[in-house]
Amino acid sequence: MTTILKDQDYLIKFLALGNSGVGKTSFLYQYTEGVFQNQFISTVGIDFREKRLIYRYAGTNYEQGVHLQLWDTAGQEKFRSLTTAFYRDAMGFLLVFDVTNEQSFLDIRCWLEQLKTHAYCENPDIILCGNKTDLINERVISEERANDMANKLGFPYIETSAATGYNVEQAVNQLLEAVMQRMNQAVENSLLPAGRRSKGQQLNDTKRNAATLTSNSGCSC
Repeated sequence: MTTILKDQDYLIKFLALGNSGVGKTSFLYQYTEGVFQNQFISTVGIDFREKRLIYRYAGTNYEQGVHLQLWDTAGQEKFRSLTTAFYRDAMGFLLVFDVTNEQSFLDIRCWLEQLKTHAYCENPDIILCGNKTDLINERVISEERANDMANKLGFPYIETSAATGYNVEQAVNQLLEAVMQRMNQAVENSLLPAGRRSKGQQLNDTKRNAATLTSNSGCSC
C-alpha cells in the first residue's frame, strides 16, 4: 500500500542556464504544458514556470508531493547581474546548449564559472542538456563530443528536443531524483537519530525541514 505524505509539498527550485536562443524557454514550456512554443521571444531578466507532481522514494512505499518551480534565465550578458541573484536559491541546474550552435557549447565553461561563484554549494546537481536534436541536418556538436565534455566536468548529459518533447521530462526527472536523494541523505545523516524512527516518521521530519534544506546548506557538499 502506498502512503502519500500530505502535510505539505516540497518546494523545489530549478534554474535553466545557457546562452540566449538555445531553447530554455521552449524546453520549460514543453515540460510544463506539453506543447512546443515555436515563436522565439527572448527572456528578459528571469521568468518561471510551475508544475506539481508526485515523487516516489526509491525502495519504499512512500510518495511525496513536489511543487516544482522552474526558473528561466535570460542568456544575454546584460542581464547576468540580475539573474545570478537567483542562483543561490536554486537546488538544481539545467545547463542547456544548442547542438546546432558551436558557441553555445563552448560557453558551457563560462556558465559553470558563474555557478561556482553564485550557487548554494561547490558541487550542485547539474544536468547538461544538448537541445534542438530534431534539427539533424544543422547539427554541429556530436553526441560523443558532448558526452566527453560532460564526463570531464563530472555531471550527466542528456540529448533533448523542446520541439518534439524528446527527453525533456526525463532530463527534469533525472535532476529531481538527484536533488531528492541529496536532501534525503542530508536529513538522515544530520537530523535523525539512528534506529529510533520509522521510515514514514523520517520522511515527515524531512518534510518539516524542507524549507530550511531548500534555502541554505542542507546539502552535503
